[in-house]
Amino acid sequence: MSTLKGFFKDSIIYGVAAVLPRVINFLLVRVHTDALPAAHYAENTDFYIWAALFAVLLTFGMETTFFRFYKDTDKKDSLIATTFISISVGVGVFLLIFSLLFEPISNFFGFGTNPLRLQLFMAILALDTLAMVPFAYLRASNRPVKYTFIKLINVGIIVIVQLLALRWIPNWERHGVALPDWLLSNYPKISKVNYIFIANLLGSALSFLLLIPYLIRFKWQFDKALYKKMLLYSYPIVIAGLAYVVNENLDKFLIGKLIDKETEGLYAAAYKLAIFMNLYIMAFRLGAEPFFFNISHEKNAKETYALIMKYFVIIGSFVLLGIVAFLDLFKHFINPDYWVALGIVPIVLLANLFLGIYHNLSIWYKLTDKTRYGMYFSIFGAIITVVINLVMLPIIGFMASAWATLFAYGLMMLVSFWVGKKHYPIPYDIKRILSYLIAGISIAYISYYFLDQSWLLSIMEVFVFGVIIFYFERKAIRKIV
Repeated sequence: MSTLKGFFKDSIIYGVAAVLPRVINFLLVRVHTDALPAAHYAENTDFYIWAALFAVLLTFGMETTFFRFYKDTDKKDSLIATTFISISVGVGVFLLIFSLLFEPISNFFGFGTNPLRLQLFMAILALDTLAMVPFAYLRASNRPVKYTFIKLINVGIIVIVQLLALRWIPNWERHGVALPDWLLSNYPKISKVNYIFIANLLGSALSFLLLIPYLIRFKWQFDKALYKKMLLYSYPIVIAGLAYVVNENLDKFLIGKLIDKETEGLYAAAYKLAIFMNLYIMAFRLGAEPFFFNISHEKNAKETYALIMKYFVIIGSFVLLGIVAFLDLFKHFINPDYWVALGIVPIVLLANLFLGIYHNLSIWYKLTDKTRYGMYFSIFGAIITVVINLVMLPIIGFMASAWATLFAYGLMMLVSFWVGKKHYPIPYDIKRILSYLIAGISIAYISYYFLDQSWLLSIMEVFVFGVIIFYFERKAIRKIV
């Protein structure tokens, strides 16, 4: 239990780093959807689809690989230097190719009429990729407070710049507030959606500057033998990461292509309401990944993994139920013009809960150095995503994309569980986990489809689920608290 308390403590701190910035960014969705029509909001979505794809390619699975080797090697300097140098070379090649082929690449991405967007794309990716290693070092060396501080500085810059460009300046102009001439002449020259990316660039730049002290303290020596081992471990993670990008983003891309950009914008904005589940999963992963590796040699490691899985499902089920029960409240975080797509929210929430369980299960192939299985599972999920979207989008519209996400992540979860039982059996309390999962899903389903949305009913639904959990877990809860 003391080990679990340490894990939960670090996860809460990492949760601040993951959750608070993204909650603030989520609150900015209302600013974005107020300032941008749906078709222009789709441009913002497309930008980050491509960014997610290239982020996987540039980091080349080295974050997870870093944690894997950090626990085993005594040569921390060599590991950090080797990882950073390899990442830096990749970033250099990326910048060189994109600079030499700037115009054709810009046209391919749909940035042809807006070259500034590709420049921002290149700069943001380069800085965020280089920052990956020092951020990973802070996590591996158990420094969640410093990690969180830098992340919060990043989001502070992003929020201020976006509010200034998308809300305050337009409001000041409408109310006749005197603004500097240089601002009045230059502000309209930049597309409003580009200010979102400019804000991200400024935040990334400041974050990287704050991380430099954690890089210059190490001895710089490239270890070829270590690098070869790291590559063997990481390449399946890269392919799995690319497949994950397909699972997460192909739906939006295909909606824009097969239906229209306005529908893509509507879907993408409604999808944002699943962010609280994503935030929970992200906070968990930030704390769990280094933690799982660090305790892997302990005698009761498997029992600890099993307990964490149970608590993960309990909290995840609370998140699912809470958002569905109070959806009438949460929907006001996006412009009412986008509410037509709200039907995807319960489906996407459940899909992301399945994804979180899958991430929890993935410890078996990471600890046994069988990362190729993660590649297989992700490719399997990507195929499901592609097939369902291509077949069903023309028939039932954007709802097909939500169902595709649910089926992809649900089947990935099940396959990983069954294969993992053979290679690295963990004594999960399947009976309890399934019971809590079914209870949470059932109450959420009844709430969304059969009950009128009201504060009293919503509170009662969450309370009933909480009573169920407390009754069966009261002894364990007292030990942790």
